[in-house]
Amino acid sequence: MTQLTHINAAGEASMVDVTDKAETAREARAEAYVSMAPRTLAMIIDGSHHKGDVFATARIAGIQAAKRTWELIPLCHPLLLSKVAVELEAQPEHNRVRIESLCRLSGKTGVEMEALTAATVAALTIYDMCKAAQKDMTIGPVRLLTKSGGKSGDFRREEVC
Repeated sequence: MTQLTHINAAGEASMVDVTDKAETAREARAEAYVSMAPRTLAMIIDGSHHKGDVFATARIAGIQAAKRTWELIPLCHPLLLSKVAVELEAQPEHNRVRIESLCRLSGKTGVEMEALTAATVAALTIYDMCKAAQKDMTIGPVRLLTKSGGKSGDFRREEVC
């Protein structure tokens, strides 16, 4: 098993020192799903939601969340992201919305947490905007799809939901 990087020699939580790491191009993609009743999804698709454009709001929330991940996750480094994208796709055949986020930078540490945070907050925003219409929506799975760059190498999830 690989050693946990956020634990110091005394077994305490510790921020990883990236001072001596080389700057490399790094990218991560994550996805999240929000499942809902067909009538709730139809309201999003046809734009009849009284709070406005659900997808536009969720996209902005996801982008903002990626930029602020270091404020939410205690041991994350503040990062100068060069690209954040959040795409939303209605999947009526599954009564859900699929969210995919992309985060990219040239830096000393990866962007997996930023991609996961973007997808998660976009999903939470959809829930928040639609909870008046339906309280029993579900969020998940939220998962890392790909990661590239850095010492630990590349990762690509083979299975798709």
